[in-house]
Amino acid sequence: MDYEKIFKEIYVDLAKIEDTGQVSNYIPELSKVDPNSFGVQLTTIHGEKYAYGDSNVRFSIQSIAKVFSYVLAYSRIKSDLWHRVGVEPSGTAFNSLVQLENDLGIPRNPFINAGAIVICDILVSELDSPKEDMLTFVRELSGVDSINFNKRVAESERMNGFRNFALVNFMKSFGNILNDIDEVMDLYFHICSIEMSCEELSKSFLFLANNGVVPYSNNRILSPSRTKRANALMQTCGFYDEAGQFTFKVGLPGKSGIGGGIVAVHPEKYCITVWSPRLNPKGNSYKGMLFLEEFTTHTKLSIF
Repeated sequence: MDYEKIFKEIYVDLAKIEDTGQVSNYIPELSKVDPNSFGVQLTTIHGEKYAYGDSNVRFSIQSIAKVFSYVLAYSRIKSDLWHRVGVEPSGTAFNSLVQLENDLGIPRNPFINAGAIVICDILVSELDSPKEDMLTFVRELSGVDSINFNKRVAESERMNGFRNFALVNFMKSFGNILNDIDEVMDLYFHICSIEMSCEELSKSFLFLANNGVVPYSNNRILSPSRTKRANALMQTCGFYDEAGQFTFKVGLPGKSGIGGGIVAVHPEKYCITVWSPRLNPKGNSYKGMLFLEEFTTHTKLSIF
C-alpha cells in the first residue's frame, strides 16, 4: 500500500476544510508553536517508514507522555497500581476535581491528569532518579539519545498549573499521594514537556503493536497480557472525554496530547503519529482526528 500517496491525498482534501481548532494557550509556552504545522509518520513492526510533512519536527508531546510513565511503572515497579488508580473512562474533563471527590481521591485512569500524577508519585517512591530514568526509558524505546525535556515548557506548566496543584493536594488529603508534592509535580511537569517528532513517537510506540517487544532491539517491555491491557486503556481512555468518538471514527488504540500530537497503534501492524497543533474543544488535535478517521476509512485498517 502506498501510504505516502494516501497521506498526501488526505492532507489535500483536509486543506479544503477550515481548521476551527485553537492552539493551546493555557500553557503559554505552547502557544508559540506554528499553528499551521502538520506532520505524519507511519512505522511498521517490520521497520518500514512512511512520512509526510513536518514528521521530523519535534513538539511538546504533553499527555502522550503519560503512556510512557504508565508503562514504566507497570513494567518495572512491583507496586499494585490498581489500588490507587482505576481503569475506567472518565466521562469528565481531564482535570476534573468533581470526579475525584466522588471517587474518594482515586483517579479513574492513568491518562487523566490526576491519574498521571499518581503514577508520578509511584515513580518518585520507586526510582532513585525519576526524571533521568524517565528520559532513559524514552530514549531506549526510540533509539534516540537526544530526546529531552523542554525546560521552558516545564516551567510554564509549573507557573500555570493551579488546577494540577489542586488535584495533587486533594488526592494528598485522601492519602493517595505519599511523597512531597513539589517533587511529584516537578516530575509530572517535566514528563509532559518531553519533545519528540512524529518519527520518534511512531518508533517509540511500536512495542505496543508488537506484543510488548521493541522490534528493532528485541527488548521486551511488557508481557503480551499487559500489552493488551495498555492498548485497551488507550482505546477507552486515551482521548480525554472524546475516547468514544475516536473509537467510533478511527478504530485504533491511541493517545493524544494538547501539543497537537496523536499516536495510534494497530496491533501486529504499525504505529502512526499525526501532529497538528490546533485543538478541538475537547483538547484533541482537530485535523489530526479528521486525518486518522480518513486514513483508517481509506485503508480499511482498524481493529474493528
